[in-house]
Amino acid sequence: MSDSERHTPPVEGSVRKHVYDGIEEYNKRLPNWWLFTLYITIAFSIAYWFYYAQSGLPEEDGPRVEAEIARIEAERMKTSFELTDANLWAMSQQALIIEEGKTSFNSLCAACHLPSLKGKTENPAAIGPDLTDEEWVHGAEPMALYGVVDKGVLLKGMPAWGPVLGAEKSAAVVAYILSYHEAP
Repeated sequence: MSDSERHTPPVEGSVRKHVYDGIEEYNKRLPNWWLFTLYITIAFSIAYWFYYAQSGLPEEDGPRVEAEIARIEAERMKTSFELTDANLWAMSQQALIIEEGKTSFNSLCAACHLPSLKGKTENPAAIGPDLTDEEWVHGAEPMALYGVVDKGVLLKGMPAWGPVLGAEKSAAVVAYILSYHEAP
């Protein structure tokens, strides 16, 4: 092959002079749609890398996944719970259950026990006792507290909230009250 043959560009559509494993290669340009797709993919990958790896704008997956796991755990605990002291203490560690219990407590119980749960300790004119101290009138175990919420103590002026709230919401109220205490 002479120098003039080496430096002349091949004609488009012609067969290149080299053969590899019996395969001949045509000298053709890539189609424009293919090149356009390649360039768009490169631009997208650079923008994606900048947005997710460099900018810090998107929320990280860790907190979002942990929040979803907590929500699922709270739902599982509410729907398939067995009323025991240990389960009520476990419920008092779940933020979603505590929030549900707080909502029910504020709408039904705060009138007597005050929103701070301090009752007579904070305001002597309040009807209900302090629920944040270590001494409870009707027992210091979670199941005893659940029994008071569920069945009430009519002699002391505590209505039975079980028929109004149901078992799940009554347990959520107990979990909210227990969230102010240390689990044994």
